[in-house]
Amino acid sequence: MRHVDFSPLYRSTVGFDRLFTMLDSLAQPDGGQTYPPYNIERTGEDAYRISMAVAGFSEDDISIEAHRNVLTVKGEKSEEERQDGSELLYRGIAGRSFERRFQLADFVEVVGARMQNGLLHIDLKRNIPDEMRPRRIEIAGASQDGSRQIEAKAG
Repeated sequence: MRHVDFSPLYRSTVGFDRLFTMLDSLAQPDGGQTYPPYNIERTGEDAYRISMAVAGFSEDDISIEAHRNVLTVKGEKSEEERQDGSELLYRGIAGRSFERRFQLADFVEVVGARMQNGLLHIDLKRNIPDEMRPRRIEIAGASQDGSRQIEAKAG
């Protein structure tokens, strides 16, 4: 993938450095991190859901933290001793620790999270304040009452 240099734009813009940093980070791979797999879906006009496959983890093994515009999901599996005295011959279910970060847009809040069938679902909602929403401005026409019209007399 090609790398785009945004440095000329830094010199001619003010206040957009966060945008350019985000664009620059999109071009760079995330260190090849693919675990755990996840989906991002839109569930409504202003509602989203992140679903992560966390089979083998319990609610106590996972922590979710939202700070400013970053959502961090961490999973640390505690080593468990087998109570029945059995020996694990092959480990196919990954139980390694992970940390996933998601960059959230402005005004996106975490509504809740739940575990279901080995999937962690994190529900998000975008709440734009009323003063930030677009509003329609009516255009007033010139009123006929206060205006004078000058007419030329035919001679």
